[in-house]
This record gives sequence, structure tokens and C-alpha cells, in this order.
Amino acid sequence: MTRLPLSPALPGRHLSGRILRAGALLAPLALLGGCGGGTPLTFDLAALPGQARAGGAARSIVVSEPVGLQPMEADRIIVREPGGSLSFLGGGQWADRLPRLIQTRVIQSLENTGRLRSVSRPSDKVPSDYQLVSEIREFDVNSGTGEAVVDLSAKLIAEGTGRVVNARVFTARVPVKKVDPQSAAAGLDAALGQVLADIVRWVNTAR
Repeated sequence: MTRLPLSPALPGRHLSGRILRAGALLAPLALLGGCGGGTPLTFDLAALPGQARAGGAARSIVVSEPVGLQPMEADRIIVREPGGSLSFLGGGQWADRLPRLIQTRVIQSLENTGRLRSVSRPSDKVPSDYQLVSEIREFDVNSGTGEAVVDLSAKLIAEGTGRVVNARVFTARVPVKKVDPQSAAAGLDAALGQVLADIVRWVNTAR
């Protein structure tokens, strides 16, 4: 594993936490990265399935790409070791940069509810009522506690006024049997699934 020293310029800051479902998603992507010895396995994160309801809210949301400390900007799986040091887990990587991957799954999860008029990215230039901004505070496997941890903070901001309508921190912890690419990815995917479910409920009820 490649060790990442914590930056002394950022004291007290935490890094931020969801992985592939075993079977349909995990196996095909693992095959893509598992050939040619030494090539890391590639893992995806899953959006919540569609659960459309009648009577959706007549409002639109634009979802910004989450921000995070530099290690979270990459496509690597992170391990938090006892004492707080961080390492990249060898042999595995995400299918995209982590912030962009999380942004895509948040958008898809919100779309799948069918309760919003539109869900878009800032680059889509679609008029919206609210902007969802977030920070990846932690997205790693804690080797000391044996848990996959996802910790995201989010704010709903009214377009036009810039007023923060609501803000909340979403956290989930899922046990992992061991610290290897498959277990880490599966645990993080499960933890992100819990966080996505909470975010979807929150966005659809926040005022």
C-alpha cells in the first residue's frame, strides 16, 4: 500500500465514505481489471433502485460534485489505519474519480424516485430551485475498527438568494471481514447505499 501522510497544513480535518453489489456489478468490473497480473481490480458504486411515487414535488435540483481533501479526489480506495494515517489500498480502484462517481450516483438515486421535476449537474445549465452541495468528510475502510465508513456533509441552497435552506451530516458504518479490495469496495458501497437513502429522503422533505 502507498502511504499518504496527513498534511500538517490541515489539522483536525477528516477525510470522507459505498461499493459494488456482489454479483451483477462487482464480478464484471472485477474481470476488467483482474487480467494481466498486477493490474488493479476496478469497482463501481451503485445508485438506489427506482421507487417512483405519484405526486412528485414540483421543484428541480442541481447536484454539484462533492469536494474533499486531495486523497479523496482520486480513484483510489483509502484505508485509515490506527492512529489516523492513511494508505491507498493496493489492487483496487474506483471506476472514476470518487467525487464524480458519488455525484453521479446521487443524481441517479434522486432521479429514480420520480419525485423531482429535474435533477442535473451545474454544467447542464438547467434552471433549478435548489443546489445540493456536499463535502466528502470520510470515505475509507478503518482497519482498526474493521468498518467501511462514509461521512458526507450536505447543504441545500436556494438558487437566486444563496440562502442555506437546510444542512445535515450523513454517516454510515458497515463491518468488513478483512481489508482487501473486494471486501473494502463492498463495504463502502453498502455504507454509501445507506447514506444515499438518507439523502434522498432528506432532499424530498427538506423545506
